[in-house]
Amino acid sequence: MKRDKVIDTIKELPKQFELEELLERLVFVEKVEQGLAQVKKKKTVAHSKVKELVKKW
Repeated sequence: MKRDKVIDTIKELPKQFELEELLERLVFVEKVEQGLAQVKKKKTVAHSKVKELVKKW
């Protein structure tokens, strides 16, 4: 994660916040960025395939 993204995330929080809230939000942002990178690399699973996998659970 880039420093600018962390700073932007902090700026979105209220003036007072719990450290846990910041950490959760940073983890969320990181996971979203990872997911978008997977989409760009075409490393995704088709919806129909996911439905098949879920049926087996």
